[in-house]
Amino acid sequence: MEPFRLHVFVCDQQKPEGVPCCSARGAGQVLDALRQEIHARGLEDEIQITTCGSLGLCEHGPNMVVYPEGIWYSGVSARDVGEIVQSHFQGGVPVARLVRTDAAGVKEEIRQNRDRMLAARRAREAMGALPDDVNDRIRAFQESRAMLTALELDLFTAVGDGASAEAAAAKMQTGVRATEMLLNALAAAGLLTKREGVFYNAQVAARFFRAGSPVNARPALLHTAHLWTTWSTLTDRLRAGGSSASPRAEDDWTEAFIAAMHRNASERAPHVVRAVGAANVGRMLDVGGGSGAYSIAFAMANPTLRSDILDLATVAPIAQRHIDAAGAADRVTIRIGDLRADALGEGYDLVFVSAICHMLGPDENRDLLRRCHAALTPGGRLAIQDFILEPDKTAPKWGALFALNMLVGTDAGSSYSEPEYAEWMAAAGFREIRRVRLPGPASLMIADRMV
Repeated sequence: MEPFRLHVFVCDQQKPEGVPCCSARGAGQVLDALRQEIHARGLEDEIQITTCGSLGLCEHGPNMVVYPEGIWYSGVSARDVGEIVQSHFQGGVPVARLVRTDAAGVKEEIRQNRDRMLAARRAREAMGALPDDVNDRIRAFQESRAMLTALELDLFTAVGDGASAEAAAAKMQTGVRATEMLLNALAAAGLLTKREGVFYNAQVAARFFRAGSPVNARPALLHTAHLWTTWSTLTDRLRAGGSSASPRAEDDWTEAFIAAMHRNASERAPHVVRAVGAANVGRMLDVGGGSGAYSIAFAMANPTLRSDILDLATVAPIAQRHIDAAGAADRVTIRIGDLRADALGEGYDLVFVSAICHMLGPDENRDLLRRCHAALTPGGRLAIQDFILEPDKTAPKWGALFALNMLVGTDAGSSYSEPEYAEWMAAAGFREIRRVRLPGPASLMIADRMV
């Protein structure tokens, strides 16, 4: 079977620093250039690009293999891609200077590399060396901290269209020596490039981290920077059995938190609206609705739907900005209230509770769901979106990790399992309880108030 005219395998194997591999020699840039060239020439339906592990020619990478001809290329750079696509993929003539033609020599080189790899693996096992993937995960905080510091300092905006360490330091009001160290580390991580002492934003940094970009994620990611402080207390929390949340600068925290929630909600809202349904909803209550992203999405899906957002006074101005920007002020309104204690109202066809239950303890959730039941009309629906764990609470991984986020950030919150949600919903009087899985780590629990 040949669903594509050509199938190109490109090695993007990553190995420990100092060990020859295609990734270290620029395989990522080759892949990007190849995909862009294939797209520009309208060849996506003819040519399939697949990344793969080591092809065994590590000292001569980046390597790629083109099937069905079985043409092996070595030492490919991003500059070679246009020629390969035009001459070989379109013209049928391989680029001879990059083609490996000695089959026996290629096979022997692959064998030698394999033998060296197996010998090194046996030696590491004999000495009790920590596996590379485990060591990388333990040290991952270093790269994360460098990125978070760059975001807090708005470094990528300071770099702009190119800046030296001195120029960037002057804009950020930081020390030149320290700034240069951080810039170098970010260049090593692929977020910047450096040419003749001048630093430039890589494509991903320019798009997502620089002021003025229409998809600038920095305001939302500052919430992750704030989490650094609370996560640093995890050991103490465990020793104390989990105590009250750490103090925080409320205004800055709220802005960053709602920005993060809005970005996430805007991406997930289409999936949620399709799964929950908006067609038969006249009135909706969005409990702890934050930026209003979900209410806006439901209102856009049904022009007759009206939604009330219940949230704190500190959140209301932020939500109103998003509602006004979406042109939904006539159908989405904000009601100031405390979801932990206040009555939720009545007469709603849908009560939506997103990313709330994980902040509360089990008893608080039982109480909240009872009040949600009272707020619904007979036949109305409750939809909860959250990290919903499997019964043994070890999956999905991000849901299990998020439980620790609640340990260090709340008094009693956690990630909860599907059976726990089902029990709480049934006790509150709901029936027809079901789980709806969505792309990503969060899912829905939906139930009906009986007629």
